[in-house]
Amino acid sequence: MMRRGSHWALAFMSLLLWRQSAPIEVPNDPKILADLKQPPTITKQSVKDYIVDPRDNIIIECEAKGNPVPTFSWRRNGKFFNTAKDLRVTMRKRSGTLEIGFRNGGRPEDYEGEYQCFATNDHGVAMSNKILLRVSKAPLWPKEVLEPVVVSEGSSLVLPCNPPPGLPPPFTFWMSSMMIPIRQDKRVSMGLNGDMYFSNVVAQDAQNDYSCNARFLFTHTIQQKNPFTLKVLTSRKVAESTPTFLTPSGTESSKMVLRDQQLLLECIAAGLPTPAIKWFKKGGDLPAQKVKFENYNKTMKIVAVSEEDTGEYVCMATNHLGSIRHSIFVQVKAAPYWLDKPTNLVLAPEANGRLVCRANGNPKPSIRWLVNGIPINSSLPDPSRQLMGDTIIFRSVQMGSSAVYQCNASNQHGYLLANAFVSVIDMRPRILGPKNQLIKVIENNRTFLDCPFFGSPIPDLRWFKNGQGSGLDGGHYRAYINGSLEIQRARPQDEGTYTCVASSILGMAENQVRLEVKEPSRIVGAPEHQSAIRGSTARFDCKVKFDPSLAATVTWTKDDKPIHLGWRLRKDEESLTVPNVNEGDEGTYACTVETEIDRDSASARLTVLDLPDPPMDLELSDPAARSVRLTWIPGNDHRSPVTEFLVQFVEDRWEPGRWQDLATYPGDLNSVILQLAPFVNYQFRVIAINQVGPSAASRPSPQYQTSSAAPDVIPRGLRGWGSQKDNMEITWEPLLDLEKNGPNLHYAVWWRRKDSDADWSNVTTTGTKHVVRNTQTYVAYEMKIQARNDLGAGPESNVVIGYSGEDRPTGAPTELRISKVDSTKANVHWKPVQQESVRGEFKEYRLHYWREASHVPALVFSKENKTKGFYTTVAEPSGILSDLVPFSRYKMFMVVANNGYQGPPSNTVEFSTKEGVPDAPSFFRIKRRGLDSIHLEWDKPLEPNGLLIGYQLKYQTANGSREGRPRVETFLPNVTEFTLRLPDRSSRYNFYLSALTQVGAGEVFAEESPFFGNEAYIDQVDIATQGWFIGLMCAIALIILILLIVCFIKRSRGGKYPVRDKKDLPLDSVDHKDPDGSFEYHSDEDNKPLQGSQTSLEGNVKESDDSLVDYGEGGDGQFNEDGSFIGQYTVKKDKDETEGNESSEATSPVNAIYSLA
Repeated sequence: MMRRGSHWALAFMSLLLWRQSAPIEVPNDPKILADLKQPPTITKQSVKDYIVDPRDNIIIECEAKGNPVPTFSWRRNGKFFNTAKDLRVTMRKRSGTLEIGFRNGGRPEDYEGEYQCFATNDHGVAMSNKILLRVSKAPLWPKEVLEPVVVSEGSSLVLPCNPPPGLPPPFTFWMSSMMIPIRQDKRVSMGLNGDMYFSNVVAQDAQNDYSCNARFLFTHTIQQKNPFTLKVLTSRKVAESTPTFLTPSGTESSKMVLRDQQLLLECIAAGLPTPAIKWFKKGGDLPAQKVKFENYNKTMKIVAVSEEDTGEYVCMATNHLGSIRHSIFVQVKAAPYWLDKPTNLVLAPEANGRLVCRANGNPKPSIRWLVNGIPINSSLPDPSRQLMGDTIIFRSVQMGSSAVYQCNASNQHGYLLANAFVSVIDMRPRILGPKNQLIKVIENNRTFLDCPFFGSPIPDLRWFKNGQGSGLDGGHYRAYINGSLEIQRARPQDEGTYTCVASSILGMAENQVRLEVKEPSRIVGAPEHQSAIRGSTARFDCKVKFDPSLAATVTWTKDDKPIHLGWRLRKDEESLTVPNVNEGDEGTYACTVETEIDRDSASARLTVLDLPDPPMDLELSDPAARSVRLTWIPGNDHRSPVTEFLVQFVEDRWEPGRWQDLATYPGDLNSVILQLAPFVNYQFRVIAINQVGPSAASRPSPQYQTSSAAPDVIPRGLRGWGSQKDNMEITWEPLLDLEKNGPNLHYAVWWRRKDSDADWSNVTTTGTKHVVRNTQTYVAYEMKIQARNDLGAGPESNVVIGYSGEDRPTGAPTELRISKVDSTKANVHWKPVQQESVRGEFKEYRLHYWREASHVPALVFSKENKTKGFYTTVAEPSGILSDLVPFSRYKMFMVVANNGYQGPPSNTVEFSTKEGVPDAPSFFRIKRRGLDSIHLEWDKPLEPNGLLIGYQLKYQTANGSREGRPRVETFLPNVTEFTLRLPDRSSRYNFYLSALTQVGAGEVFAEESPFFGNEAYIDQVDIATQGWFIGLMCAIALIILILLIVCFIKRSRGGKYPVRDKKDLPLDSVDHKDPDGSFEYHSDEDNKPLQGSQTSLEGNVKESDDSLVDYGEGGDGQFNEDGSFIGQYTVKKDKDETEGNESSEATSPVNAIYSLA
């Protein structure tokens, strides 16, 4: 008991030591791997059971890696295999792979056996699996003479195959001598052993060529057994039989299968009728996910067998005579399989570690350790190593302790072999990542600063920011053992230079990482879903925002595929335009803004709407006298639902070829009953209408003829009126073509005096008017009408009242007078006429009035005659006459009017309106004439409405929305202008001008002072009087004069110019005119620059920034609004003269001085 306790204590202490010193993970870095010494590792080897084709060379693979590069050796059947002594055997360079060739003779069978490869370097030995090499065999069928098989009809039969044993075993199948497969079914089938089973024989089975064939996979050959001849003895009545098993025999059997392999169980039964096979598992259900039934349920296959599949399986054969069962006891064993496979272990000196090798199997496998291919118990002792069953513990390992350990787990069904090396290394700290890396991160995002490192022993790594402070770990910083520093939420203040330092007892290494925090890229204006009509333009907006220090790209995709921009699709900074959209443009459009460190995306759906397709397959059904059912098939609505269907018709009697609207129906209907008119030969078509518009019309329906009928509509618009004083015209609207209902339409019309008992007068006509003559003036009549055709009469209309013709009124209004007259209106009074004197329908009292004169002297005005109507039937009528002009004399008279005539005039009345306020001045203009004044002009009103006594001007400063204190000026009526002195040049003013009469101020004319170009305008006008400008001009003139004197002095010295230059100069043929009017011939030499000078004098004048030629606005001299001469210092420059060599005829001081030369 004490020994057992001490063993567990030792295991616990070993585990604790191992946890305190973890193994080293070697990075996959080429520089590290090149310097790192490592024991060998097998990287490639042939399979354990290796079957080769005898026709090919034999290649046994063995590859390994290590540092230094390993050497290879082989064992064959447990003994050293000297490959150098066998001329047929070669080993590939830098590899352990063997290649055995037979070009110069030899038999592959001589090299069958068990091979094992060993890879060796200075740090250990790795070994491969034991490779069992066998040569594929395809033996022939034994020669035999097969007697014909004779069997009675209904009996069972087994035709044996017994294929020759091959390596690997052949694949068997049955065929006839004509290479036609033998038909298999529930009754006839091949078993797993290759035999052909007949549950019961029938007469059709008799034939002489049942042949079993074996196909050998490696040699790709097929061998055929001698065929069986089957003879069937038939009888009139075949006896039925209960089921019996042909295979397996007996009532029970057993089967052993290895874990992860497939289990095949077979039951084939005889009997007549042919039995059906069913499978069960005692004590449980069949594994539904793994089980599969084949060969007409005769074979049950379970894939990937596990221990849970152990048990008793029952197959049952049944026909109507009975049933039989067979139990198969399945036992699942297992070759060894890994639970914990040992892995390579890299340790630093004085470090601890362990190798674990755990495997399972059935039976339980045994574990055996080897070191460098030698059993561990036979190897040299190592004080840092301790074996504890399936685990090896290493403590305080030392340099030179590197080795390769092999773990072998084996039982009776197989073995596992794993190599795992223990490498003890020491190496100074190294930084593996790139130097001085720049990391950009989005604000508020988590980021990692990586500093991969390596060393043995494992170095300690610390982070510093900007070379200051202690190590970073804590707060929103987190340092990981792999060298990464996590910043949980990057902020602008986290920007800076971060230094990682890896240190151990062997040295130190460091690296720097620069961190920059950027604003996130965002889509602030995302595209929105759109529905666009085909042919229209769709536009998706995408407004983005990103860090200005980053380069961003905005891309568009459609259905996750890039959009190819071209002549049709257009993209600008913030949108994508899809003109003339079609069905192919429909999809999801995504806008993506992307920088080197982040991206944002937003999408929207484009739905393309189009006109619906026309309806199809119009059918007529359910015919009736005045209706028929119309049915159609709707067309494609192109993603815009049909809202309604329009049914149209065409007829061939009145308007053939013209389609007319009949009715509309909701879009969810496709079968409707049409209400029709009689006596019409119809043909229909349907138009579908959606949000986009109407479809094309469908194809016409078959024709449909309705029968005739009497009219059922009363003629509309019946009225009686007099076109003359002694008649009455009776008129009505004709029936529509579809209202005639039959042939020979005509109308019956009746009339008589109202309120009399006289008989009705009547007339029958096909027209739409009848004139009743010799009537009294304006007499009421009763009328009615009826439509008729050959099939009968329609309904009569209601009685309508009409009147005969009107005549001129005989009476006139009397005692016309005026009261309460003011400046624009007056009250009118009169005595009415007798109703009988109107001689027609009373319409109104019509007042005629006109402006006879104005009390304003010399005023021009219009005497237009105007009218105003008053409708009244009271005994003392009156009205108001408005819109009169003040201070004017008017005349008027009144008549009474009916619909056609007006009567004699009343007495004429004259009256005058009172004085009123005037209209606004006819114009009001504002001009700016000087530096500190504004000039105002206006004219009198077109309608003074009285005697003008003057004008009133109100004005105030206006600076934005603030206004200054108003000021008022008054003027006599003959004053029409005013100059206002401005105390502040920069202020703007609002002016309000009105004319005055004795009544008061009239309509206001408002104006705002215009903007006169600020002070630049004023300065241009007065610049010639400024002292600084005069001084500047004098200085420029003096400098130019000095330059001219110097030039002439140099020319007077003889002109030391190269002869070659002068002789090549042609005379200018152009006449040049001097300012004084004389002409002079001269050479282009005069206009060439002096030798040694950089520019010509004329060039200096024309190109100088201070030249008065270019001063001012340029162009012709102009007058401003107040008449001042703006261009008095501005010279006109002709384009041709400016571009040539002639002197400008300028009046500026500069050109004047130049002309003196």
